[in-house]
Amino acid sequence: MAENFEMIKPFEEKQVRKGIISYGVSSYGYDIRVSDEFMVFTNINSTVVDPKNFDERNVVKTKGDCIIPPNSFALCTSVEYFKMPRDVLAICVGKSTYARCGIIVNVTPIEPEWEGHITIEISNTTPLPAKIYANEGIAQLIFLGADDSLCQTSYADKGGKYHGQRGITLPKVDK
Repeated sequence: MAENFEMIKPFEEKQVRKGIISYGVSSYGYDIRVSDEFMVFTNINSTVVDPKNFDERNVVKTKGDCIIPPNSFALCTSVEYFKMPRDVLAICVGKSTYARCGIIVNVTPIEPEWEGHITIEISNTTPLPAKIYANEGIAQLIFLGADDSLCQTSYADKGGKYHGQRGITLPKVDK
């Protein structure tokens, strides 16, 4: 289904795993990769994190593998670009390799007819710096298909504010 409807680009039809944190098709989902661009939160400028008025002085941009400081947080994006069908919803969960290191991955549900790169939130819950490997697996998407009917209002129908996002997308509120 993913290949036929071009749901995932680039698409890896088998799980790639030798010497890396795996990505590609898994038993009942798809393991996504994290790109090489990160925004790591910092308190250097002592600004407030405000979802209605996000100040980019809250983050330091990095490229390549990323070190997240202790008890800190980073934003990043998936390598893959997604186009969800109207009858499919995806839920994202972190990979166990990172979870076992105290690294929590958070992604909100991927709604029917949403498309774009997924903005990924990564929390380092440990008192130690944590390394995230660019272009390797970070999380697994689990796809849930509708049985008999399509959703009444898709993400595209409601003109969702994160529709078509490319790269890391910061929080925003409709005005």
